[in-house]
Amino acid sequence: MPDIADLKRRIEQGLPGAEVEIRDLTGAGDHFEARVVSPTFAGKTLIEQHQQVYAPLQDLLKTGELHALALKTYSPEQWQKLLDKKKP
Repeated sequence: MPDIADLKRRIEQGLPGAEVEIRDLTGAGDHFEARVVSPTFAGKTLIEQHQQVYAPLQDLLKTGELHALALKTYSPEQWQKLLDKKKP
């Protein structure tokens, strides 16, 4: 089973300069949620962004070691807008 550090490392290697945060949703090590902020996402559709995140994880997905990965992907501009909305 992959661990959070391995998933984070793989995504960061696949998307240099990305900010990656991963949570284990069940504690069983097979269902995760990732927030990825990357400049490479600018101008890309959500599907294209997700494909970029999944690319370095294909071996884990194919073997079933990684059963589920919920994604929240943002360009730096999108992420900043979201943070600005949350400010009081």
